[in-house]
Amino acid sequence: MQRKAYVPGTAALLAALLAGCTSGSGDGDPTDDANPGDAGTAAVTAQPGKYRSLPEPCDAVGHDGLDPLLPGIRQITDPSQRDKAYRGEAELTYDNDRKVGCSWKVESADATDRLSVDFERVVSYDNAVSDADQARTLYEEKQTAADLPEPSSSAATTQPPPTGPSATPSGSGAASPSGSASASAAGPSGSPAGSAAGATPADLQPRVLSDLGDEGYLDDQLGSSGSTAEQRTVTVVFRTSNVVVTIQYEEQPTATGTVPDSKEMQDRARELASQLDDALGG
Repeated sequence: MQRKAYVPGTAALLAALLAGCTSGSGDGDPTDDANPGDAGTAAVTAQPGKYRSLPEPCDAVGHDGLDPLLPGIRQITDPSQRDKAYRGEAELTYDNDRKVGCSWKVESADATDRLSVDFERVVSYDNAVSDADQARTLYEEKQTAADLPEPSSSAATTQPPPTGPSATPSGSGAASPSGSASASAAGPSGSPAGSAAGATPADLQPRVLSDLGDEGYLDDQLGSSGSTAEQRTVTVVFRTSNVVVTIQYEEQPTATGTVPDSKEMQDRARELASQLDDALGG
């Protein structure tokens, strides 16, 4: 008898709940009216980014990639010290899936070369903004801060990065802070003003790179460290989906008055950027 009394009671409770839901859905309550809109918003929620993790930064650049950028590395005679130089030094990070980096520094008889590579995976916390769009915003902030000059009609923004032997200096691959015309003709701002090979100023000045990732740019600055030789810094930044990659390549010649060659440094940095973009699947 108790079992028969329990079942009708449960049915009555369910009927009451169902009746309440039915009556509540049609009572014109403003809160309930918002539900269709919420469903519509969920339907157009921005998609997550293409990348969910980042590469190991110190392994991202192999020996073949480091040799032209750090010519002095092959001049290190101690095998253990040479291996240490190839390994680089990982940047301090608190989330390996969001931001990682690695840096290398090698001294030679001609110059000191430094290289750093940083990967940042951008995640949007706004359902209406995709990860890729949020990464685009970050990239644009970097490009704006670089203050690139206005492109001229002869700007070579579509030239592919050098590959093969032409990507590295001739000979043994040693650094060549030779102070050539293309390097010594730098303007007051540090941007190169010409080239002995006949390149126009736009060929070497800071500029947008239309052939790299979804978008990219190159910056080239020449700075003096007091009475010492001038240091050139070439920076390449590009975005592939929701990952922003930053390459910074510096060279400080040993001899005072020597200026690092702009074209050589730009070619090396662009070739590395192209390799990293390919590795990311951009």
